[in-house]
Amino acid sequence: MSALTYLSEIGKHGKDFLPLGGAALSALRYSFAYRAALAAEVIMAAPHRGNTGLGTYFITAATFQRNQLFQSERMAKLFIEVSMHYRSNQSYLLHEFVLMPDHFHLLLTPLLSLERSLQLIKGGFSYRVKKELGFAGEIWEKSFYDRRVRDMHEYFRFREYILQNPVKAGFSTEYPYSSAKLILDDVPQRLKPLNLSA
Repeated sequence: MSALTYLSEIGKHGKDFLPLGGAALSALRYSFAYRAALAAEVIMAAPHRGNTGLGTYFITAATFQRNQLFQSERMAKLFIEVSMHYRSNQSYLLHEFVLMPDHFHLLLTPLLSLERSLQLIKGGFSYRVKKELGFAGEIWEKSFYDRRVRDMHEYFRFREYILQNPVKAGFSTEYPYSSAKLILDDVPQRLKPLNLSA
């Protein structure tokens, strides 16, 4: 009997299904097939991180080696255009953003997956900046930082951080590369307290 068949029978009959005795059962437990079956069960039980549902995330991503790419107005405007394009295509909800010279912060609710949303933003920008502006170097660090927003309190704390980021960095309060003066997607309904959800 294979380990998978044995596990299946135990699942059907519970502890009462013990056709294998002592030594045979011990050998099966430590066999490669048994461990592989258990590993498969663990993998199936824990969904891939990309299955983000309708969670909202605070995202930070940096340019390659912290190059100040977004000091260029053309680059900054193109990044915002790409971000708004995928928002209008309903790939994600974009609640707030700020684009600093060498990184960006977003409050975002993915409608596909978190990884896919960032791939569209970073990859879409990379494609267009190379095609339209002739940029030939590395653009992004490989990874990004994400933090799931658990409640309204965290949402407003991250929102305030995003809006204050240019001010803390010494830029004008009229900083043009943020969502401060834009109307974007509203606070996700699941984060609103019951008295604000009407």
